Amino acid sequence: MTQTSPIPVGHFADIGNGQKVHYHDQGEGPVVIFLHGAGGGASGYSNFKGNFPVFAAAGYRCIVPDLLGFGLSSKPDIPQYDLDFFIAGLKGLIDALGLKDITLLGNSLGGAVALGAALAYPDTVSRLILMAPGGVEDLDTYLAMPGIANMFAIYKSGKTGAEAMRAVMQMQLYDPSLLSDEIINERAPIAATQTQAARSVMKVPNMTEQLAQLRCPVFGFWGVNDLFNPVGGAMKIMENAPQARMLLVNQCGHWVQVEHQAMFNRQCIDFLQNG
Repeated sequence: MTQTSPIPVGHFADIGNGQKVHYHDQGEGPVVIFLHGAGGGASGYSNFKGNFPVFAAAGYRCIVPDLLGFGLSSKPDIPQYDLDFFIAGLKGLIDALGLKDITLLGNSLGGAVALGAALAYPDTVSRLILMAPGGVEDLDTYLAMPGIANMFAIYKSGKTGAEAMRAVMQMQLYDPSLLSDEIINERAPIAATQTQAARSVMKVPNMTEQLAQLRCPVFGFWGVNDLFNPVGGAMKIMENAPQARMLLVNQCGHWVQVEHQAMFNRQCIDFLQNG
């Protein structure tokens, strides 16, 4: 990428098959990998720029990748992205960097990837921090949510650029005033580079029944005003994961790490330090 990139350019890990994962790497200590959600123009930096520097200052090595198909990472032009595709990209990054004993922190789609990776690689993942994770409902439940229905309607309308980005994201936050021009300007140019698969329905299975197999502690957040992911998913995690604690946050939509940034950072670091 050139210096005109809308987000800072970090590092690139070669994960094989001609694919590269872009990531930021800050701090030293136990490893926390930050996994962003889906949506047009999504990237690790845009989602977590208000969080990972605080974690790094608290003594953690923060790896902030762009999932395959997003940000500055490779964007394979395949018909559909599914959970295995994203987990393979994450595992490729973990292997390329030689990481172990990691915490996965994931929002929305990133939460589903974190859950799937913890189930697939229990000896690698030591903790989970989840924010309204996907993967605990059937697909039709997600598609019926007003935020997701609006997103796909905008995609089909033909709107592009900053106008489309703001129209998609306005329902993501309880307080739309937090949707700054900076966020829009970071995401809109990246959205223009994404493949059709990133703007289509992604194949993520309902993992509710598998949650009982989790071997690691789980800490999570859910905004009670979330229009993208039903808050009832919090109880599914609590009822099925053996070691789980969920924090419900009022006046909060789908982006708790942005909407309640200081609280989120403080609570996560406490969990990492004290369990």
